[in-house]
Amino acid sequence: MKQRVVVMALAGWMGAVASPLWAAESVELSTRVSGVVETVWVKPGQRVKKGTPLLRLDRTILQASLAEATAEQARAQADASEARREKERAQELFNRTVSSTSELDAAMLLDARAQAALAIAKARRVIAQKNVQDAELKAPFDGVVKEVPGGPGTVVAADCQPKPLIVFSTSP
Repeated sequence: MKQRVVVMALAGWMGAVASPLWAAESVELSTRVSGVVETVWVKPGQRVKKGTPLLRLDRTILQASLAEATAEQARAQADASEARREKERAQELFNRTVSSTSELDAAMLLDARAQAALAIAKARRVIAQKNVQDAELKAPFDGVVKEVPGGPGTVVAADCQPKPLIVFSTSP
């Protein structure tokens, strides 16, 4: 008796796991970043291939953030180069017994901080670049556009529960 209950429970569990995978006839799509919808390229009923651009947010602020991150990376690169040269100079003076250990340690610390700042600046630039790319919503798979509730001017708040901009389906 116990064996049947376990088998039925497992069968029910397997059905519960398998059902959502096959039952998803439509998917609500939104962007990963916040902004205002600038352009919608699709209409309800339109068939699209995977990767087809569906809509794009205004990228003005995102591109400005990318420019800022690029400038920050350039500054951090210059600071890191200067810190590296200062560390090499301090090492040479220390080797000649012209400077103290504390001066060498200070130069090494400055170099380590500059390298860390450069790594952070590079990461921020990658994030800003990805945000610009994510301002364009693309079809995740071949399918049909069911609805377009997010027209031009729609505000997207990605930090909250974003409302769907495109409802996409695998079947017509």
